[in-house]
Amino acid sequence: MTILVIGGGPAGMMAAIKAKQTNPDIDVVLLEKNEKLGKKLFITGKGRCNVTNDCSRDAFFNAVVTNPKFLFASYAAFDCGEAINFFNSNGCPLKTERGSRVFPVSDKSSDVLKCFERVLKKLGVKINLNTNVIKITKVNAGFIVNSTSGEYFGEKLIIATGGNYYRLTGSTGDGYVFAENFGLKVVEPKPSLVGLVTAQKHDLAGLSLKNVSLKLFAEGKKVAEEFGEMLFTHNGLSGPTVLTLSTKFESDKKQRIEIDLKPALDEETLDKRILKDFSLQKNKELKNSLNMLLPESLAQYVVKVSGINPSKQINTVTLAERKKLLKTLKGLSFDIAGVDNPDTAIITRGGVDVKQIDPKTMQCKNVEGLFICGELLDVDAVTGGFNIQIALSSGAAAGVAAAKEYE
Repeated sequence: MTILVIGGGPAGMMAAIKAKQTNPDIDVVLLEKNEKLGKKLFITGKGRCNVTNDCSRDAFFNAVVTNPKFLFASYAAFDCGEAINFFNSNGCPLKTERGSRVFPVSDKSSDVLKCFERVLKKLGVKINLNTNVIKITKVNAGFIVNSTSGEYFGEKLIIATGGNYYRLTGSTGDGYVFAENFGLKVVEPKPSLVGLVTAQKHDLAGLSLKNVSLKLFAEGKKVAEEFGEMLFTHNGLSGPTVLTLSTKFESDKKQRIEIDLKPALDEETLDKRILKDFSLQKNKELKNSLNMLLPESLAQYVVKVSGINPSKQINTVTLAERKKLLKTLKGLSFDIAGVDNPDTAIITRGGVDVKQIDPKTMQCKNVEGLFICGELLDVDAVTGGFNIQIALSSGAAAGVAAAKEYE
């Protein structure tokens, strides 16, 4: 008996491991199109690999943006505690950092991959690299998979080919084609956890801000708010807070982001701070007046968009003009023109419609023996290790279920 797994990312690797652990007597064959396993995993977390988030169940599901209820069963069977135990007990000790993000102690994603590879080889999973799947055919006894390295047969098939973005890692949307060929509905894939392009141009590229508050508005209504770090890019905004807000971006709606540059200060307190700074530099021009409050380039930009003459002397600034300045500091606004280069998107939003998938087993309801897991599903979360946990939980569920029938 053979189980075929297409895709050597975290979902596919965990599926293969759990299948072999569930029934050591079956053959598990892992097919990966790249020259190595976990190519995308290798570059996550800036090369450190944020493998999961050591949070409560409620916190985990609050972080899932799309179809959280679908994950109830698979997460219950393989939660963050199970994931942490898997790595710790297989030679990859972990540590927990700010925001409950979990990383390898070594800060090397390569150690996470080595951990997966050790377990796969120890269990006897057959790994076929440089194997690009071209066609899948369902036959009575199972599935025939045609690839660049030959033909494979398996009674069960697990597809874990990932999403459609970060294409340099091999995420080219193959799985959507396979799924549609089996009659499965695919929710339109869109880039997510990606930088946003702003309609307003700025010269702030490279400037990073900490402890700022960002609000996302759609058609004038606030839809999300984040606090933390952000980054100005050549064509817009990025950084952790912006990436999280990008999960709510809808191209067919008029959207904007407002940045509170000083969220710890209410308007009255901030006004007193500005007056104090003004009193120390009365004869300076306004464009140089906020340098004690903000980085120089940002201070000048704030004055510019406030609509006040930047060459105006501080001692001539009126109350009305100061209020304009306050309004900008508490709500620096950018209209969103779209997402940044989709190939830089960390994950894909959209995918195989989960209504067609059994949430306990990841088996397709209309195709016996076919399992879908990982980013290929229409499930996604914010940054912080949650998306890898989704891959691990769904992969584990698929692997166990595919192998159980052979026990």
